[in-house]
Amino acid sequence: MPTCYLIGAGDFTARDFAPRRGDLVIAADAGYRALQATGREPDLLVGDFDSLADRPAGVEALAFPPEKDDTDMGLALSEGWARGYRDFALYGADGGRLDHTVANLQLLGGASRRGASVRLIGRAQDVFALTNGTLALPPREPGTVVSVFCHGGRALGVTLTGLRYPLNRANLTADRPLGVSNEYVRPDPTVTVEQGTLLVFVALRPEPGAPA
Repeated sequence: MPTCYLIGAGDFTARDFAPRRGDLVIAADAGYRALQATGREPDLLVGDFDSLADRPAGVEALAFPPEKDDTDMGLALSEGWARGYRDFALYGADGGRLDHTVANLQLLGGASRRGASVRLIGRAQDVFALTNGTLALPPREPGTVVSVFCHGGRALGVTLTGLRYPLNRANLTADRPLGVSNEYVRPDPTVTVEQGTLLVFVALRPEPGAPA
C-alpha cells in the first residue's frame, strides 16, 4: 500500500523514512526545513506559513489563512486522504509544543477510526493507532516499554500477548491509564481491541537498568 509521509515542525528523525515510487511526501509548514535537511523536496507543501516565511520555488503549495479550524498537520493529513492515501506515517509530530503533540495524537486516533493505517515516528518511540483489530508490534528487545491507552470513551475487548502484564478481553477507558508501562517479554507481542480505538506507544529500546 502506498504511504503518505507527513512532515511536521516538531522533533524530526529520519528513521525508517524511505519514500518509494507511488508514495506521497507532504511537508506541513516549517516541517519543510527538516525535510530539506535530508536532501529531499516534498511533493506538496501545506500550511498557513506562519513559521515558514520564505516558501520555496518550484514546490506545489496549498496556502491557508492563519485563522483556521485545523492544524497544519491536520490539513496535510486531510490532503493526503483526499488524494486517496490510507497509510500515513507522521514525522516531526512530537516534541516541541505539548499541545501540538496532543493534537497529532488526536489525528492518529481520528484517522484510524476512518479506516487508515497510521503511525507516528519519533526520536525515542513509535506511536500506533488501532481500531477494531489486531496490531503486531515491531520487534524489540525484552524490557522495551509499551503503553496502551484508550482513545475515546471506551475500548472494549483489549487483549495483550507477549508482554509482561497480559490482558484478556479487558475494557479500557480514557480516564484510567491501566495500560501504561508494560514490557516486551517475547519478540512478537500483539495488541487487540474488539471495539474502540487504542494508541500504542512503543519505545525503541529498553530503558537503562531495565531487566533483560
